[in-house]
Amino acid sequence: MTYSIELNVNGFPIRSNVEGPQTLLSFLRDQLNLTGTKCGCNRGDCGACTVLIDGQPVNSCLVLTVELEGKEITTIEGLAKDDKLHPVQQAFIEYHAVQCGFCTPGLILTSVALLGENPNPGADEIRAYLEGNLCRCTGYTKIVQAIQAVAGRSPQVLEG
Repeated sequence: MTYSIELNVNGFPIRSNVEGPQTLLSFLRDQLNLTGTKCGCNRGDCGACTVLIDGQPVNSCLVLTVELEGKEITTIEGLAKDDKLHPVQQAFIEYHAVQCGFCTPGLILTSVALLGENPNPGADEIRAYLEGNLCRCTGYTKIVQAIQAVAGRSPQVLEG
């Protein structure tokens, strides 16, 4: 069955027809061509497909698009403003927190959500919050350092 939905993606209103069982991951990648959201395990275990729904990190492979009427979706493509990287994106680059890059969009979006909830988390709090995001290339140390470098900044700075 096909449904008509309206939602916002990266600040833009979207009206689309979607199939009932279509996941948000599929919708973003296949219909909107937002391929920064990665398909890892497709079971909600790895966090590669993490996006923000109304500011909260969610595995997009586990959410049906038809459930998102009126919601605000933020993908990695929506973080930069006016061709300027979000502070978390910039910190990941500066602290070399990126290796192969496959998990990076999900880690960055999860980090943005963490800093929205707790602007100054400690290393243990960061590691606990990132538990749902798997990275096979790093030991997470540089990721934690990048997030700590952004921690404590004012909310206006974190909003880009």
